[in-house]
Amino acid sequence: MPTRRSFLQSTAAVAAALSGASALEAHGHPLAGNGSATEATSPKPVAAAQVPRMKFFDTEISRMVLGVNPFCGYAHYNNNFSGAMKDWYTPERVCAVMHESTRYGINAFNYVALERLPQDWLRFVSEGGKMHLIMQVLSDDEDTARLAKALKPLAMFRQGEVTDIAYRSGTMNTVREWCKKVRDMGIIVGVGTHKPEVISQVEDEGWDVDFYAGCVYNRTRTREEWKKVLNGEIMEMENEIYVQSDPPRMYSVMRQTTKPCFAFKVLAAGRIADGGIEQAFRTAFSSIKPNDGILVGMFPRAKDEIRENAEIVRRILLG
Repeated sequence: MPTRRSFLQSTAAVAAALSGASALEAHGHPLAGNGSATEATSPKPVAAAQVPRMKFFDTEISRMVLGVNPFCGYAHYNNNFSGAMKDWYTPERVCAVMHESTRYGINAFNYVALERLPQDWLRFVSEGGKMHLIMQVLSDDEDTARLAKALKPLAMFRQGEVTDIAYRSGTMNTVREWCKKVRDMGIIVGVGTHKPEVISQVEDEGWDVDFYAGCVYNRTRTREEWKKVLNGEIMEMENEIYVQSDPPRMYSVMRQTTKPCFAFKVLAAGRIADGGIEQAFRTAFSSIKPNDGILVGMFPRAKDEIRENAEIVRRILLG
């Protein structure tokens, strides 16, 4: 799980990386169609299966936004899977997946300044890569301002874990004040959460925010809350419990607000079996509004998830 310390270290890396941009060289894309590493000698053509787009305020972005967690090794499964993910995602592969995603029309990325990602993002840009940043932010006001100035994101939202901690501790005013300061920067501002009730509260209180990012599985319940849900039982890895009754609750509050929403973990952090992936995507898009999108991380180690996901989303949205 990301920490404030790792975030601050990565924020400093953003500034350092930006100052050294001229030292980077462009490289070939190291992903073949089957997800294995190779050296591409020339840019690939635009893929036939383009992910449909939506109007996000004044910008056209893909309704499927590239997620960030796999790049950082945040598998939300177990330590072995996280380690394998982090080992596989070399800087070359991170950039290759970004480039490959743009081939399929995915033109927005859920950036976060953690781990090695600031350097990887800069490398992607130096290679000619372009994506709109829908940035999740853990930092305090000073670091938020620094990131906004350096990266010029399309939008920023308060990261879900941070928001949920504030909700549990009764300090949601700190999130509201952060949103006001991002608004003053002239950036599209949102609130991220794993809890439907957070969105309901923000709506009821009339916050000046533009959008929401909601995890469809409420994985930040307290131990006592999990006992109520599980009839007194507690499962192993209680921070990574995913129950099938959760998504309808989040999708319901997303439909009730007129503001754009991004649903994330629609595939339950890899827990959906291969045969159920298309149905999970169908459920997501049938449950959200036409001006809503989804955030999806890619890990094309065993199969070409980028192509598969793009083709599924295109098929669902265009019929």
